[in-house]
Amino acid sequence: MKKTHIILLVLIIGAIAALISLMPKGGAEMLSSYETIAGAREKSGKFVHVVAKLDKTEPVDYDAIKNPNYLSFTAVDSTGGKMKVVYSNAKPDNFEHSERLVMKGKMNGEVFECNEILMKCPSKYTDDPTRIQESMKKNTN
Repeated sequence: MKKTHIILLVLIIGAIAALISLMPKGGAEMLSSYETIAGAREKSGKFVHVVAKLDKTEPVDYDAIKNPNYLSFTAVDSTGGKMKVVYSNAKPDNFEHSERLVMKGKMNGEVFECNEILMKCPSKYTDDPTRIQESMKKNTN
């Protein structure tokens, strides 16, 4: 190998090491994949993203006056798994109307301690026949 190749290789390794050292604490958490509820239970204590829906048959515990930074609810995923979720932040707007929830956090026993909730709301561009008819009526008037 030529000296220039060796120097170039050392510089590349140094750049990679610098990027890794600049990664924020818990940077590996950003690399997590989507999990089911069963998968989150298997990885108890590790940061995961769980995709689920709000279980509307179970109560949502949120009192903005008593504690505005506490939200508790039950989530159910596509495989039928259920878990209690505790979110230590204000309840997101349109929470009950979301179609899907992407929750970032860790399982602690039987409770999922959620750090962040991303809501996937139903699209207004779906082919809903009643919405199409209403839109057509508005446009003809």
